[in-house]
Order: sequence, then C-alpha cells, then structure tokens
Amino acid sequence: MAIWFKLVFMAVEAVYSISDLAGEFGVTTRTIRFYEEKGLLSPERRGMHRVYSPRDRVRLELILRGKRVGLTLEESREIIDMYKPGGNNARQYHALLDKVDEKQAALERQMDDIRELMEGLQEIRKRCETALGELNGTTFSSRSKT
Repeated sequence: MAIWFKLVFMAVEAVYSISDLAGEFGVTTRTIRFYEEKGLLSPERRGMHRVYSPRDRVRLELILRGKRVGLTLEESREIIDMYKPGGNNARQYHALLDKVDEKQAALERQMDDIRELMEGLQEIRKRCETALGELNGTTFSSRSKT
C-alpha cells in the first residue's frame, strides 16, 4: 500500500494559486493577471479559480528577473519561448547574451551622460560660488561640495 501511495503522490503535479505566486514573488495578483492577459502565463481554470503550474511559476520568476535587469516583457517572452526542454538551448543563451550586451552598452552610455552632467553641475557651482564671493568681497566656501 505504501508503494501505491508514493506513486499516486508522485503523479500529482504541484499547482499554485495566484495568491501563492503573488506572496512568493512579492507582486500583486493584478500584476500576475496582467502577465496572463499579455499571454506570458497560461493558468488552468478550475471553476472560478486560476491554477498555475510549475511551468507558470518558472515563467513568472524569469519574467520578474528579466524586468529587474531591464528587459521589456516582449524581450523576456522571446527569450523564454526559445527554451526547449531536453534540447540544445544555445540559441536561447546567445539571444540572452545579445540582450545583456545591449543593456550593458545602454547603461554605459547613461553613466557617461551622468558623469558629464555632474561635471557641468560642478562647473556651475564653482561659477556661482566665485560670483557670490566677488559680490561679498570674500571667497565663498560655506556650501562648497566636491
């Protein structure tokens, strides 16, 4: 009897409610429904309830991970949909590496822009402090920042 119970238990696939996933990943149920509306998640319906599979759980995890690194939902979808269970997923890895390279290059450009802006602001600060010092006949330094 113990073997039969073990086989039946093993055949039951884990399922998750929308609240389970929302709690686990720290998102709202509305967020999960939004991903469902966009076709990123495909839960089963059991009566009035959505039932999410382990596949949906993994997809949600990957979507949220992609979001954290700056991927759009469409970019995440493209990469996730390339996955072939038991297959050679080199194409998926290459696509992800291409996206990583794109995001890193964009961030590098943004960091250069921010450095340039900071230098410009520092120059404005120095000019204002010099002008105030000349007006007061002193060197202005009480608010100076480096």
